[in-house]
Amino acid sequence: MPEREEPVRLAIFISGRGSNMKTLVEACLDGDVVAKPVLVLSNSYSAAGLEWASEQGLPIAAIDHRAYDDRESFEKDVQQTLELHNVEFIALAGFMRVLTSWFTEQWEGRMINIHPSLLPKYPGLHTHKRAIEAGDAEAGCSVHWVTEGVDEGAVIDQERVAIQEGDTPDTLAERVLEREHILYPRALAKAIEDFLDREAEDEAEA
Repeated sequence: MPEREEPVRLAIFISGRGSNMKTLVEACLDGDVVAKPVLVLSNSYSAAGLEWASEQGLPIAAIDHRAYDDRESFEKDVQQTLELHNVEFIALAGFMRVLTSWFTEQWEGRMINIHPSLLPKYPGLHTHKRAIEAGDAEAGCSVHWVTEGVDEGAVIDQERVAIQEGDTPDTLAERVLEREHILYPRALAKAIEDFLDREAEDEAEA
């Protein structure tokens, strides 16, 4: 991986408690990921993860999507906030908003997401219920590059979880979340390495 004077400036987007955000922050602080968390952003003022991030001394921002008439207006304020913090890379960690092509095109190759299914199976919502009802032997989680299509970007890495007899969506979700906390830091490290490789290639060609 190319040498770089400064770690990649990372923003993490959340909508709730931010358990995956916490694992990413800790992985960055431990040196497992060559990135520096410079912003934790939420679309909700009440997201519990913001309090934890603030306690760690991380810059936080809350931009309530409900205050906007359309998605793009919301995203323009998000973009402005990212620019203020000189963000280079985004990790979506339980961010419950579908992003428009206006935003995803700007961040192509620089934004990843974690999803609680073995993509391409079960994009969207209610993944655990759908896996159980389909009679699948296993479920899991995926980290993928974000594109315009919901949960359609190329998969970076996955973790698999056996579906047990008597599983409910809630019990399965609990076990999958444990694997998410293992998967996401590992996948972020891979994605950052890819980003740095592309950056080095671009600089060599310039």
